[in-house]
Formats: sequence, structure tokens, C-alpha cells
Amino acid sequence: MTQAQLQSSALDEETARAEVYGLLAALYYAAPSAQLHDSLKVAVTEAPAPGAVLESSWAELVAAARAQNLDEIRLEYDALFGGVGKPEVYLFGSHYLSGFLNEKPLAALRTDIAALGLGRDEAMPETEDHVAYLCEVMRYLIAGDDVAVANLTRQAEFFARHVQPWMPMMCEAVMQHPKSRFYRALAAFTQVFVSVESQGFDMLD
Repeated sequence: MTQAQLQSSALDEETARAEVYGLLAALYYAAPSAQLHDSLKVAVTEAPAPGAVLESSWAELVAAARAQNLDEIRLEYDALFGGVGKPEVYLFGSHYLSGFLNEKPLAALRTDIAALGLGRDEAMPETEDHVAYLCEVMRYLIAGDDVAVANLTRQAEFFARHVQPWMPMMCEAVMQHPKSRFYRALAAFTQVFVSVESQGFDMLD
């Protein structure tokens, strides 16, 4: 393999990682749009290389999108994560890290986000420790244009501090909930993806 091919392969992998984080952000922030649902239903489920770790869980997510119509997925999202007062399943890191919302983990996250030159859109009602927001930050750290911020070192630091410690617990909570169908498949895929990311960052040490 030539140097150019190696560089192209690495770029393709980074693009794919950024796209996965973007997809997770969209699906955890709200039920999928009709366009996104349609895209999921026709997505390729075979990985380009045999034995890919994510292939099985990705295929199950696509199958879940095909098995449920948009209204069913919207109702499931609301049943799990919406409603007035306490949701069935929390999507906020502070809940899993401290047992409460708006606690010290959120304050630490805000400090680190500010250090990256990022900030929450005022139109977004959720706090920054929402899983969708964290996935968007990771997507930016992978695909952003500012190499002083968008680099592997910053990705590894942010992931270790604000993603890895709690996201697997959230995935377990979603997967174990009796009302979870489409989102059980999404949580299973998320769990495998976070594990792959963890292993990849561990190799940097």
C-alpha cells in the first residue's frame, strides 16, 4: 500500500467516525426525521472489510429502522426520553456520574468546552451534558477545520473525561427498558462504537 493510499484510508476512517457521531447526535436529540428514517432503512449493512466490529450492531439498527414506522419510533422516543418531569431514561451525563442533574460534572464539562472555543447554542434547551451535544463536540474534534482543537489529542482527552465514564451506563439503561425497541438497537450500536473508540484511544498511549 502506498503512502497516498494509507493517507486516504486514514481520512476515510476519520470521516466515518465523524459521521457516526453526527448520526448518534441526531438520533438521541430527537426522533429521526422522515429523511433520516428513509436513509437508515436503505443503508448498506455489510462492512467494506470482513469481520468489522460494528457490522452486526449496525445491521440490527438498520433492521430496527425497517421494522418500525416513523410514528412508532417517535412514540418510543417520547416514552423513553420525553414527558413532563422525570423521564424513563436520562440522556444527561451528570445523572450517571453524580446521580443528579446540573452537578459538578456539568460544570467541569462547561469549562472544557469553553477551553475548546465552543459554546452551547442558546436555542438549545438541554444542558451541555446531553448525549447529543457531546456527540456533536466529538464530531467537531474529528472533522473541524481548526487543527489546534480538532486533533487526536483533544479527542482522546474529551472522550476520556466526558464520554467514556458514563455513556455505556446510559446504553445499558436504554437497552434494559421494556419500551425500548428501535432505541435498544441504537443503544447497542452506541455501546459497541464507544468500545471501539476506547480501544482506539488506548492505542495512542
